[in-house]
Amino acid sequence: MTPELVDSPEYGPETDALRKVLADQPGYPELDPYQALLLDREELPDPALAGERDPRPGIEDVVIELPGRSLEARIYGMSPEPRPVLLWLHGGSFIGGHLRDIEYATSGIAADGNVTVVSLNYRLAPENPYPAGLLDVHHTLQWIRENLDGDGRVAVGGQSAGAALAAGACLLARDQGGPVPDRQILCYPTLDLRPDAEWHEWYFPTDDVPATAVPLRADSLAGLPPTLMVAAGRDSLRDDALAYAGRLEQDGVPMRLVEYADTMHAFLNFPGALSAGRHAVELIAADLRAAFS
Repeated sequence: MTPELVDSPEYGPETDALRKVLADQPGYPELDPYQALLLDREELPDPALAGERDPRPGIEDVVIELPGRSLEARIYGMSPEPRPVLLWLHGGSFIGGHLRDIEYATSGIAADGNVTVVSLNYRLAPENPYPAGLLDVHHTLQWIRENLDGDGRVAVGGQSAGAALAAGACLLARDQGGPVPDRQILCYPTLDLRPDAEWHEWYFPTDDVPATAVPLRADSLAGLPPTLMVAAGRDSLRDDALAYAGRLEQDGVPMRLVEYADTMHAFLNFPGALSAGRHAVELIAADLRAAFS
Protein backbone atom coordinates (compact mmCIF):
# COMPACT_ATOMS: atom_id res chain seq x y z
CA MET A 1 0.00 0.00 0.00
CA THR A 2 1.09 3.57 -0.60
CA PRO A 3 2.02 5.46 2.56
CA GLU A 4 0.99 8.94 3.54
CA LEU A 5 4.25 10.81 3.17
CA VAL A 6 5.24 13.39 5.77
CA ASP A 7 8.18 15.46 4.55
CA SER A 8 9.99 18.66 5.43
CA PRO A 9 13.23 20.28 4.23
CA GLU A 10 14.48 20.04 7.83
CA TYR A 11 14.26 16.26 8.15
CA GLY A 12 17.33 15.30 6.14
CA PRO A 13 19.79 17.82 7.62
CA GLU A 14 18.52 17.14 11.15
CA THR A 15 19.00 13.41 10.65
CA ASP A 16 22.51 13.88 9.28
CA ALA A 17 23.49 16.10 12.20
CA LEU A 18 22.10 13.70 14.81
CA ARG A 19 23.79 10.70 13.26
CA LYS A 20 27.11 12.54 13.49
CA VAL A 21 26.49 13.34 17.16
CA LEU A 22 25.62 9.72 17.92
CA ALA A 23 28.61 8.39 15.96
CA ASP A 24 30.95 10.65 17.93
CA GLN A 25 29.77 9.38 21.31
CA PRO A 26 32.35 7.16 23.04
CA GLY A 27 31.67 3.48 23.47
CA TYR A 28 33.09 0.81 25.78
CA PRO A 29 35.66 -1.06 23.63
CA GLU A 30 37.47 -2.37 26.71
CA LEU A 31 34.38 -4.24 27.97
CA ASP A 32 32.71 -7.40 26.79
CA PRO A 33 29.34 -6.85 25.07
CA TYR A 34 27.23 -7.73 28.10
CA GLN A 35 29.13 -5.39 30.44
CA ALA A 36 28.81 -2.61 27.87
CA LEU A 37 25.09 -3.32 27.64
CA LEU A 38 24.67 -2.94 31.39
CA LEU A 39 26.37 0.47 31.28
CA ASP A 40 24.21 1.55 28.34
CA ARG A 41 21.10 0.69 30.34
CA GLU A 42 22.17 3.06 33.11
CA GLU A 43 22.81 6.03 30.80
CA LEU A 44 20.28 8.80 31.30
CA PRO A 45 18.73 10.47 28.25
CA ASP A 46 20.13 13.82 27.16
CA PRO A 47 17.27 16.36 27.18
CA ALA A 48 18.89 18.15 24.24
CA LEU A 49 18.19 15.03 22.18
CA ALA A 50 15.33 13.29 24.00
CA GLY A 51 13.32 16.42 24.76
CA GLU A 52 11.49 17.19 27.99
CA ARG A 53 8.42 15.60 29.54
CA ASP A 54 5.20 17.50 28.86
CA PRO A 55 4.12 19.01 32.21
CA ARG A 56 0.38 18.90 31.51
CA PRO A 57 -0.49 15.28 32.39
CA GLY A 58 0.01 14.21 35.95
CA ILE A 59 2.20 11.16 36.45
CA GLU A 60 2.09 8.22 38.83
CA ASP A 61 4.79 5.60 39.23
CA VAL A 62 3.39 2.15 39.93
CA VAL A 63 4.61 -1.41 40.37
CA ILE A 64 2.55 -3.90 38.40
CA GLU A 65 2.42 -7.22 40.23
CA LEU A 66 2.24 -10.14 37.82
CA PRO A 67 2.77 -13.86 38.46
CA GLY A 68 6.40 -14.35 39.44
CA ARG A 69 7.58 -10.80 38.74
CA SER A 70 7.05 -7.11 39.44
CA LEU A 71 7.27 -4.53 36.65
CA GLU A 72 7.82 -0.79 36.88
CA ALA A 73 5.44 1.46 34.98
CA ARG A 74 4.63 5.14 34.77
CA ILE A 75 1.08 6.32 34.21
CA TYR A 76 0.46 9.64 32.49
CA GLY A 77 -2.79 11.57 32.62
CA MET A 78 -4.95 9.69 35.09
CA SER A 79 -8.35 11.33 34.84
CA PRO A 80 -11.49 11.31 37.01
CA GLU A 81 -13.40 10.95 33.75
CA PRO A 82 -13.17 7.45 32.23
CA ARG A 83 -11.22 7.47 28.99
CA PRO A 84 -9.24 5.04 26.82
CA VAL A 85 -5.94 3.62 28.07
CA LEU A 86 -2.86 3.25 25.86
CA LEU A 87 -0.10 0.81 26.84
CA TRP A 88 3.16 2.12 25.34
CA LEU A 89 6.43 0.19 24.97
CA HIS A 90 9.91 1.63 24.53
CA GLY A 91 12.42 0.34 21.99
CA GLY A 92 15.92 -0.97 22.55
CA SER A 93 16.39 -4.13 20.45
CA PHE A 94 14.75 -6.23 23.21
CA ILE A 95 17.93 -5.79 25.31
CA GLY A 96 17.88 -2.13 26.35
CA GLY A 97 15.74 0.95 26.70
CA HIS A 98 13.74 2.39 29.56
CA LEU A 99 10.51 4.32 30.01
CA ARG A 100 12.55 7.42 30.94
CA ASP A 101 13.98 7.49 27.38
CA ILE A 102 10.64 8.30 25.74
CA GLU A 103 8.89 10.68 28.11
CA TYR A 104 8.42 13.38 25.49
CA ALA A 105 6.31 10.92 23.50
CA THR A 106 4.39 9.27 26.32
CA SER A 107 3.52 12.52 28.09
CA GLY A 108 2.70 14.31 24.85
CA ILE A 109 0.43 11.54 23.62
CA ALA A 110 -1.39 11.54 26.96
CA ALA A 111 -1.76 15.33 26.93
CA ASP A 112 -3.03 15.69 23.37
CA GLY A 113 -4.52 12.26 22.65
CA ASN A 114 -7.17 12.33 25.40
CA VAL A 115 -5.92 8.98 26.67
CA THR A 116 -4.27 7.64 29.79
CA VAL A 117 -0.82 6.29 28.88
CA VAL A 118 0.84 3.41 30.73
CA SER A 119 4.56 3.27 29.90
CA LEU A 120 6.01 -0.11 30.83
CA ASN A 121 9.50 -1.36 31.69
CA TYR A 122 9.13 -4.91 30.38
CA ARG A 123 11.78 -7.56 31.03
CA LEU A 124 14.86 -7.51 28.78
CA ALA A 125 17.15 -10.10 27.22
CA PRO A 126 19.59 -11.72 27.62
CA GLU A 127 18.52 -12.18 31.26
CA ASN A 128 14.93 -12.71 30.11
CA PRO A 129 14.75 -13.86 26.47
CA TYR A 130 11.61 -14.45 24.44
CA PRO A 131 8.81 -14.84 25.46
CA ALA A 132 9.37 -12.88 28.69
CA GLY A 133 8.79 -9.40 27.25
CA LEU A 134 5.83 -10.55 25.19
CA LEU A 135 4.16 -12.13 28.22
CA ASP A 136 4.80 -8.94 30.21
CA VAL A 137 2.88 -6.97 27.59
CA HIS A 138 0.12 -9.56 27.31
CA HIS A 139 -0.41 -9.72 31.08
CA THR A 140 -0.13 -5.95 31.54
CA LEU A 141 -2.96 -5.48 29.06
CA GLN A 142 -5.04 -7.76 31.27
CA TRP A 143 -3.90 -5.82 34.37
CA ILE A 144 -5.01 -2.55 32.77
CA ARG A 145 -8.49 -3.91 32.09
CA GLU A 146 -8.81 -5.15 35.67
CA ASN A 147 -7.17 -2.31 37.61
CA LEU A 148 -7.48 1.02 35.81
CA ASP A 149 -10.68 3.03 35.66
CA GLY A 150 -10.72 3.54 31.91
CA ASP A 151 -13.75 3.58 29.65
CA GLY A 152 -13.21 -0.03 28.57
CA ARG A 153 -11.19 0.77 25.45
CA VAL A 154 -7.52 -0.24 25.46
CA ALA A 155 -4.88 0.42 22.81
CA VAL A 156 -1.29 -0.78 22.60
CA GLY A 157 1.69 0.67 20.79
CA GLY A 158 5.40 1.16 20.84
CA GLN A 159 8.63 1.87 19.09
CA SER A 160 10.95 -0.60 17.31
CA ALA A 161 11.23 -3.66 19.60
CA GLY A 162 8.35 -2.25 21.64
CA ALA A 163 6.24 -2.11 18.50
CA ALA A 164 7.13 -5.74 17.80
CA LEU A 165 5.94 -6.67 21.30
CA ALA A 166 2.72 -4.73 20.73
CA ALA A 167 2.11 -6.55 17.45
CA GLY A 168 2.93 -9.91 19.04
CA ALA A 169 0.62 -9.25 21.97
CA CYS A 170 -2.24 -8.51 19.57
CA LEU A 171 -1.59 -11.81 17.77
CA LEU A 172 -1.44 -13.65 21.09
CA ALA A 173 -4.71 -12.12 22.30
CA ARG A 174 -6.42 -13.03 19.02
CA ASP A 175 -5.12 -16.59 19.02
CA GLN A 176 -6.10 -17.18 22.66
CA GLY A 177 -9.61 -15.85 22.10
CA GLY A 178 -9.18 -13.07 24.66
CA PRO A 179 -10.05 -9.42 24.21
CA VAL A 180 -7.98 -7.90 21.41
CA PRO A 181 -6.83 -4.29 21.89
CA ASP A 182 -9.01 -1.72 20.20
CA ARG A 183 -6.09 -0.19 18.28
CA GLN A 184 -2.40 -0.86 17.72
CA ILE A 185 0.20 1.81 16.90
CA LEU A 186 3.42 0.39 15.48
CA CYS A 187 6.33 2.80 15.05
CA TYR A 188 9.14 1.42 12.84
CA PRO A 189 8.68 -2.12 14.21
CA THR A 190 11.12 -5.01 13.89
CA LEU A 191 8.85 -7.82 12.71
CA ASP A 192 11.17 -10.49 11.31
CA LEU A 193 14.36 -12.32 12.25
CA ARG A 194 17.61 -10.34 12.29
CA PRO A 195 20.33 -13.04 12.53
CA ASP A 196 23.11 -10.53 11.81
CA ALA A 197 22.17 -8.35 14.79
CA GLU A 198 23.95 -8.93 18.10
CA TRP A 199 20.71 -8.87 20.03
CA HIS A 200 19.19 -11.64 17.88
CA GLU A 201 20.80 -14.59 19.66
CA TRP A 202 20.27 -12.90 23.04
CA TYR A 203 16.53 -12.50 22.45
CA PHE A 204 15.75 -15.63 20.40
CA PRO A 205 17.20 -18.64 22.26
CA THR A 206 16.24 -21.19 19.57
CA ASP A 207 15.53 -21.40 15.87
CA ASP A 208 11.92 -22.39 16.58
CA VAL A 209 10.48 -18.88 16.60
CA PRO A 210 6.67 -18.49 16.61
CA ALA A 211 4.74 -15.73 14.87
CA THR A 212 4.18 -13.86 18.12
CA ALA A 213 7.95 -13.18 18.08
CA VAL A 214 8.17 -12.42 14.35
CA PRO A 215 4.68 -11.19 13.40
CA LEU A 216 5.57 -10.75 9.73
CA ARG A 217 5.67 -14.56 9.48
CA ALA A 218 2.14 -15.10 10.82
CA ASP A 219 -0.07 -17.16 8.50
CA SER A 220 -2.90 -14.65 8.76
CA LEU A 221 -3.34 -11.17 10.22
CA ALA A 222 -7.13 -11.26 10.07
CA GLY A 223 -8.87 -10.28 13.29
CA LEU A 224 -6.17 -7.88 14.47
CA PRO A 225 -7.11 -4.38 15.63
CA PRO A 226 -7.22 -1.28 13.44
CA THR A 227 -3.65 -0.11 13.01
CA LEU A 228 -1.56 3.01 12.66
CA MET A 229 1.86 2.16 11.20
CA VAL A 230 4.62 4.78 11.35
CA ALA A 231 7.67 4.20 9.15
CA ALA A 232 10.93 6.10 8.59
CA GLY A 233 12.37 6.66 5.13
CA ARG A 234 16.00 6.12 6.15
CA ASP A 235 15.43 3.02 8.25
CA SER A 236 16.64 -0.50 7.51
CA LEU A 237 13.35 -1.73 9.00
CA ARG A 238 11.21 0.30 6.60
CA ASP A 239 10.48 -2.80 4.52
CA ASP A 240 9.13 -4.61 7.61
CA ALA A 241 6.70 -1.78 8.27
CA LEU A 242 5.49 -1.54 4.68
CA ALA A 243 5.17 -5.30 4.26
CA TYR A 244 3.18 -5.70 7.49
CA ALA A 245 0.93 -2.78 6.59
CA GLY A 246 0.23 -4.34 3.21
CA ARG A 247 -0.59 -7.70 4.75
CA LEU A 248 -2.89 -6.13 7.34
CA GLU A 249 -4.79 -4.32 4.61
CA GLN A 250 -4.95 -7.51 2.52
CA ASP A 251 -6.39 -9.42 5.48
CA GLY A 252 -9.12 -6.85 6.04
CA VAL A 253 -7.67 -4.90 8.97
CA PRO A 254 -8.39 -1.13 8.88
CA MET A 255 -4.95 0.32 8.21
CA ARG A 256 -3.22 3.70 8.12
CA LEU A 257 0.42 3.86 7.00
CA VAL A 258 2.44 7.04 7.52
CA GLU A 259 6.07 7.41 6.42
CA TYR A 260 8.40 10.18 7.58
CA ALA A 261 10.69 10.91 4.64
CA ASP A 262 14.46 11.24 5.05
CA THR A 263 14.21 10.30 8.74
CA MET A 264 16.11 7.68 10.74
CA HIS A 265 15.09 4.71 12.84
CA ALA A 266 14.17 5.55 16.45
CA PHE A 267 13.37 9.16 15.56
CA LEU A 268 10.72 9.32 18.29
CA ASN A 269 13.53 8.95 20.84
CA PHE A 270 15.10 12.23 19.69
CA PRO A 271 12.39 14.91 19.50
CA GLY A 272 14.82 17.45 20.95
CA ALA A 273 16.89 17.16 17.77
CA LEU A 274 14.41 15.87 15.18
CA SER A 275 11.31 17.84 14.26
CA ALA A 276 9.95 14.62 12.71
CA GLY A 277 9.79 13.17 16.23
CA ARG A 278 7.81 16.13 17.50
CA HIS A 279 5.45 15.92 14.52
CA ALA A 280 4.93 12.18 15.02
CA VAL A 281 3.87 12.66 18.65
CA GLU A 282 1.24 15.14 17.48
CA LEU A 283 0.14 12.77 14.70
CA ILE A 284 -0.24 9.80 17.06
CA ALA A 285 -2.21 11.90 19.53
CA ALA A 286 -4.52 13.15 16.77
CA ASP A 287 -4.95 9.61 15.48
CA LEU A 288 -6.05 8.42 18.92
CA ARG A 289 -8.45 11.32 19.35
CA ALA A 290 -10.06 10.48 16.03
CA ALA A 291 -10.13 6.72 16.68
CA PHE A 292 -11.72 7.10 20.11
CA SER A 293 -13.92 10.12 19.50
